[in-house]
Amino acid sequence: MNRVHIRDIAVGGGAPLCLIAGPCVIESRDLVLRTADRIADIARRLGMPAVFKSSFEKANRTSLDAFTGLGRDEALRLLEEAGRASGLPLLTDVHTVEDVAAAAAVVDVLQIPAFLSRQTELLLAAGSSGKAVNIKKGQFMAPDDMRHAADKVASTGNGNILLCERGSSFGYHDLIVDMRGLVMMRGLGHPVVMDATHAVQIPSRGGQSGGRREFILPLARAAAAVGIDALFLETHPDPAHALSDAGSQLPLDELEAVLRQVMAVDAAIVSLGGKGNDHVL
Repeated sequence: MNRVHIRDIAVGGGAPLCLIAGPCVIESRDLVLRTADRIADIARRLGMPAVFKSSFEKANRTSLDAFTGLGRDEALRLLEEAGRASGLPLLTDVHTVEDVAAAAAVVDVLQIPAFLSRQTELLLAAGSSGKAVNIKKGQFMAPDDMRHAADKVASTGNGNILLCERGSSFGYHDLIVDMRGLVMMRGLGHPVVMDATHAVQIPSRGGQSGGRREFILPLARAAAAVGIDALFLETHPDPAHALSDAGSQLPLDELEAVLRQVMAVDAAIVSLGGKGNDHVL
């Protein structure tokens, strides 16, 4: 398996389980600084490598009046400040080719949103940036089809590719996670990320997305048991009042307890000799 390098963090290929966490979108300076500092503190105490994530813009919203962001330049400035203050590497989404250069000047990982996971020009631009690229699997895609998205990025000479599971559409207002997909995507040779928060969304119900956050921990534990290289969690100090994904973000006060359980499962799998398709029990 390829190892992805994010500053001094290695992901995949036997490296320790990595955390990717932060609020869904940059709502304010206070939110982004406070959350990044808390995540950095938890990660240090647990000895877990961590990357701070937050979107500078939410381009894919259900309704016209939904919050989309503070503006790209202001949000990226706040994200950069949070990275400096916390010492954490940074991840953010890019939605257009024009976003790539601006985001790449600030962050360490460019994320391709699930709905854009087949956009060839965007994947090529992200790969050409030289930054690590986290590709969210489209809700409409089979796991093995992610090889084509990864190949587009790899064609630029950039092998720092992560593949991220976030659930598949199941009817009109639900998502389901097929844990076999984690094994299939790891079989493509790239580290696999489990997004345990978007996977509990209830998409587009009543003009906004809802969620069942009580399933975040069970899904995260199950994914760790199958074998993952990184865990992606959107977390917020007050999810009920979050300006995006209020129903599916993990309360920040619960983050450490969730991570302790997931790390324990991951350690058990490692003690048995491998993760996912690296080892047959």
